[in-house]
Amino acid sequence: MQYNQKSNLLLTSAVLLTSLCAATSAHASGFGIFTQGASALGQANAVVAHTDEPSAIYFNPALINKLPGTQIEVGTTLLFPSRDFKSSATGVTASTEDTVYYPSTFYVSHAFNDKISAGLGIFNPFGLGTEWNGDWEGKYLATKSKIETFNFNPVVSYRIIPGLSFAAGLDVIYLDASLEQKMFPSNANQKFKGDGTGVGYNLGLAYDAGHGISAGVSYRSEVDMDIDGELIISIPGVPSMNAKTKLTLPRQLTAGLAYQATDRFTVESGFRWEDWRSYKQLKLEVEGLPDTIIPKNWHDTFAVNVGGKYRLNDTFTLLGGYLYGWNAIPDDTFEPGVPDSNTHLFTIGTDMKFNRFKLAVSYAYQLQEERTKNNAVGFGLANGEYNADIHLLGLSLAYKF
Repeated sequence: MQYNQKSNLLLTSAVLLTSLCAATSAHASGFGIFTQGASALGQANAVVAHTDEPSAIYFNPALINKLPGTQIEVGTTLLFPSRDFKSSATGVTASTEDTVYYPSTFYVSHAFNDKISAGLGIFNPFGLGTEWNGDWEGKYLATKSKIETFNFNPVVSYRIIPGLSFAAGLDVIYLDASLEQKMFPSNANQKFKGDGTGVGYNLGLAYDAGHGISAGVSYRSEVDMDIDGELIISIPGVPSMNAKTKLTLPRQLTAGLAYQATDRFTVESGFRWEDWRSYKQLKLEVEGLPDTIIPKNWHDTFAVNVGGKYRLNDTFTLLGGYLYGWNAIPDDTFEPGVPDSNTHLFTIGTDMKFNRFKLAVSYAYQLQEERTKNNAVGFGLANGEYNADIHLLGLSLAYKF
């Protein structure tokens, strides 16, 4: 391989691997996913201080002490993202392809006695993707990105004293990525396929103060991911090459304060903090090429939310909520594969109880504020205005044994 071809391959490979942090995110900063239960979605995830379902394993595992017997919950969220681009250089517009994503969940909880409960959650905490037309202005930065993660999360919760519970668990995360872009100047397709695993932990604390007031705090540690894969270039005579990188998933802290105003009405407000400062740079190692270090310099970020539920009767409960989140990506490293911007989320839903079953159905609309790229990322390509929104439909079914 000639030197110029090596240099071009190195540069485009580096840009391609930055897409490991490029995903359509559902009411999250960076590339997190927080659609982990339909009832929770209907309340804009304001469920850290109160719950009546096993999805508490994700939001605050200390709350599973409130769940009697054995309970199972399964669910999914259908996401319909849309993203538009207008070039500042030419005025030409482009949009992502119509795609549907469906991060899914499985939870089971069991109360051994009035002090000890345990559970297991399996869910998708990070990922999703974007798909641009192969001829758009940013084709040398990203055309198709798909990232999936699976978290296997066993937890144990212990009631320390009446009204106060503490929980701890493990996060065993598997990541699978498939990322594509065009290669400059040949327009050949370049694809990275890889996977990796990492282990972290999570903690939860729940306190019932009486008089209808309860509080909760949940923490997830950062997780270091070692990702190994290969680069596949659609150029005759160019073999695939081994490639690897590392990625640190951020620490997360959520907290909430709930008030049960009446037997029928509960409201909660809270916040979420994510330590995206862990994503300072991306180091790319490709077989036969020098290592490349790509600065990212993301920062920590917050979201605030409020949600509530009102029980109409023994069967139907109405849900509603709102969330506002700040983005994690500075202007000088913003790029097309990363749809992060300040976010508004509006949610409605309903819980329906039928004997031992509970069906939850929720709808949410996520509006992302306009973001402008005006930097040198990707050789200054695809500078312009970016707009995005997502429609979300959450479904879950729980059963009490």
